[in-house]
Amino acid sequence: MKLRELFTARDMTEGAPWKRIMEFAVPMLIGNVAQQLYNTVDSIVVGKYVGDNALAAVGTCMPIFNLLLAVFVGVSTGAGIVISQRFGAGDRKGLSTAIGNCITLAAITSVATMLIGVVITEPLLRLLDTPDSVFDWCAQYLKIFFLGAAGFTYYNILSGILRGLGDSFSALGFLLLATILNIFLDVWFVASFGLGVPGVALATIIAQAISAALCLVKLLHMRSVFDLNWRTLRMTKDASWRIIKLGIPSGITQGIMSMAMLVVQSLTNSMGEMVMACNVIIMRVDGFAMMPNMSFGQALSVYAGQNVGAGKMDRVDKGLKQGGAIAVAVSAGITTLLLFASRYMFALFTDTPELMDLAVRMMRILAVGYICVAVTQVLGGVMRGAGDTATPMWITMVSTIVIRVPVAYGLAYFTRTEAYPKGQPQALFVSLLVSWAAGALLSWIAFRRGAWRRKALITE
Repeated sequence: MKLRELFTARDMTEGAPWKRIMEFAVPMLIGNVAQQLYNTVDSIVVGKYVGDNALAAVGTCMPIFNLLLAVFVGVSTGAGIVISQRFGAGDRKGLSTAIGNCITLAAITSVATMLIGVVITEPLLRLLDTPDSVFDWCAQYLKIFFLGAAGFTYYNILSGILRGLGDSFSALGFLLLATILNIFLDVWFVASFGLGVPGVALATIIAQAISAALCLVKLLHMRSVFDLNWRTLRMTKDASWRIIKLGIPSGITQGIMSMAMLVVQSLTNSMGEMVMACNVIIMRVDGFAMMPNMSFGQALSVYAGQNVGAGKMDRVDKGLKQGGAIAVAVSAGITTLLLFASRYMFALFTDTPELMDLAVRMMRILAVGYICVAVTQVLGGVMRGAGDTATPMWITMVSTIVIRVPVAYGLAYFTRTEAYPKGQPQALFVSLLVSWAAGALLSWIAFRRGAWRRKALITE
């Protein structure tokens, strides 16, 4: 394959399934890792230059930010399904309309996120019992993030369109450039200008806006694949509703996960700054450990979407077997790495021995769970690609609301000690491991039942 061909739309309905999946998943993995660097570099910089409380503040903000982005996640997921299936079916008109409607929907959700986010920031922080020592930092960080939400939203929507077309390399290149810029700005704003926590938020939104602009330029140069003009940008009832209808379950899923994180974050906050900082460190490393699972899940979603659109259900089954085997093997390797090398990773965030020891103990609880997440992601990716976004939503609801939250609070209640009057921190991570295992089991059961095969969008 020529280098130029890597940065074009790619047909995944032909060739060896595992090769097509890997061609798509590897650049997406690199891109996901780069995107995770946004938040991780924020944490490293404030942890090293400002202190552990600043580190706790940055981590406390993320569940709130994710909650407000639930609507955007829904639009992005619905768009990816429609675009991959229309591309696989060779429907240029339907593809053009879907892309235009996605761009318009992104504008609407960006404005809504900015307005709502700024208004509810401080009330939510109070509701979560955020300690006074980090409250102002949290509020400043979130308000800057929400005011710059358009860049984040448009990058993810536009890169999702590129991925739906089979082009995961272009989005990767733009994101790598933005990540390098983000790292430079983080250090410059915090170490040189002393802007502290607000500085890392400002650096991130600038880098995200640039990556979004680059994605738009790329799409404008893909006129051979689809049409983009004022007519296709105009909202149409059928196209927009189809995107929203498919995206609503994924948006609800993201919202549920964020709500569960907020509820558990309240429990985390009650355990003090040390546990809060520990949770931030683990979640930053967790973000990287999750990347292969997320990448294979997204790759299988696009792969399934294109092949469902082309009516090749036999290739969907082959792709799941081959891609799933690779995903589980990679997750097993990550588990091994986390069990033996997590201390060196945590040293990037803090020099406090007590904090590092606590984080290592908690990560050993979580490590094996990444294999369970691999199963959940690949099965969920295929179901979503076929048009069944409701089943993964229900699985998330059960594994987070019904299982994780009660287990976390129950274990915290029964493990109260003089040192930890609100419960021991193990409760937070054991509950997460249990929910991951439950999600894998429920996903396997739902996939085997096969209802997703009857929900292929192209047959509607």
